[in-house]
Amino acid sequence: MQITYRPIRLFAIGFPAFDLRCVMVWGLAVFAAISLSACGGRGSPSVKAEPQTITFVAAPILPLHGSATVSAAASSGLAVSYSSATPAVCSVVGTSGVATSKTAGICIIAADQPGNDEFAPAPQATQSITVRFDPLQSISFGAAPALTLFGSTTVAAVASSGLKVSYGSNTPAVCSVNSGTGVVTDLAAGNCVVTADQAGDVNYQVAPQVTQTLVVAPWVGPVTAPGTPTGVAATLGTAPNMVTVSFVGPSSSGGSAIAGYTVSSNPGGIAATGTASPITLPCVAPCSGYTFAVSAGNAVGSSAVSAPAEVLNNYSVVATFLEPDTQPNNSIFIGSFTFNSTTGTVLNLQGTLSESMTGERKAYPKDNMTWLSLSHQLSSVYDSVLGGLLVTTFLSQTTNTLSNNPVYGGTDGWTPGTGSGLYYGYGTGIGNPGNAYVRIFVNTADPTASLTQAQLDKLAYADCAPGGMMGATCMTGTTKAGYGTIGSMSGYPVTQVITRK
Repeated sequence: MQITYRPIRLFAIGFPAFDLRCVMVWGLAVFAAISLSACGGRGSPSVKAEPQTITFVAAPILPLHGSATVSAAASSGLAVSYSSATPAVCSVVGTSGVATSKTAGICIIAADQPGNDEFAPAPQATQSITVRFDPLQSISFGAAPALTLFGSTTVAAVASSGLKVSYGSNTPAVCSVNSGTGVVTDLAAGNCVVTADQAGDVNYQVAPQVTQTLVVAPWVGPVTAPGTPTGVAATLGTAPNMVTVSFVGPSSSGGSAIAGYTVSSNPGGIAATGTASPITLPCVAPCSGYTFAVSAGNAVGSSAVSAPAEVLNNYSVVATFLEPDTQPNNSIFIGSFTFNSTTGTVLNLQGTLSESMTGERKAYPKDNMTWLSLSHQLSSVYDSVLGGLLVTTFLSQTTNTLSNNPVYGGTDGWTPGTGSGLYYGYGTGIGNPGNAYVRIFVNTADPTASLTQAQLDKLAYADCAPGGMMGATCMTGTTKAGYGTIGSMSGYPVTQVITRK
């Protein structure tokens, strides 16, 4: 037997031509084994798999509900494709990189390059873009107020974004400035230069700083007692049984530096002194019945006492009504109010109420339910047994919500648990006014205290707006213990949380 090796050119349909170096011949030519690598055949081109990377250029400005183009390049020179890693915030065209925002937040765009015969796939690169409602904002001062030697005044600046500005002094030897309130206190004659800044947020960029100059002239004339402090406000202190009183020093120092301030209560018995605002003093919680006033003193004497201030604090409230028939959606009220500790009253209860029958079945806060704006506090009733206030805020500036027709069991047209849940005016030819309300409970001894079951049972809501209607029946949420009936779709209150702002 003789084995012969010779190059043979093989042509086959569908295959490229190549040299066959290993051919075993035994009588007739038989292909028993083919090894291109062993025999040095050229075959198809080998894959180099060279690495490549992707680099983004600087992120563009992407306004809310607007578009911008992102740009990334692969080191291989091959085209990249784009995708959104945050589709709820933004979308992007895969070939062009044109991104469109859907909501404020962080938009993350990914860039990919899958490689080819010469380059391996590139590691994915991402770019984060802050979606802003209005990326640019500016600050403007109001008219410059007068500032006298050793006196105080208040400057006012606003940002076009509506965000709160902060203040500072470029001339600390001449004047000091309260960063939060803009209260300027003069320390010497000269030019007082006040600054205003706004740091931006998810919707706005940092605003360029602006300044305002107040000219302080030397005192002319006799030195007198100072003027009366203004802007007096009292809040419950952060520590138990304490009250914090803030104020603006007198506009006129009388020509002599202010030596200090005195805070006094009415009725009397509580007083404290200090050299600057605010001043904290004791007052047994909830400080019911007390008001506070401030006077200033210098080397000559004391000023008149300021107008008295009641003790006011702001709170947030969240009340949830379980809705068995619309789970996981519930009727939720998110609101705020001011509590007057001096008078034991609630002011300006307002907020939004979700309509659990609207939107997809997605639990709050990932819901897309319709939310009603309730901004009219039209009822506040003190319950001596429960030790607090039942406060109700309405969608409309009227209490007309539920049917008051005796035929359907109605009484006053809105009170929780009365009537049959039909809309106001049903059966009388009056069109549905579409009102709605929420009733919360505020413990007057401590608004942030956890509710007892009896207090929780007195929470209620009624929604006769289109999204809260089942035919002529309004959605309601009440308990049998509190009002003799549960809600029209078996809804009832389960939680209420009040927190101090």
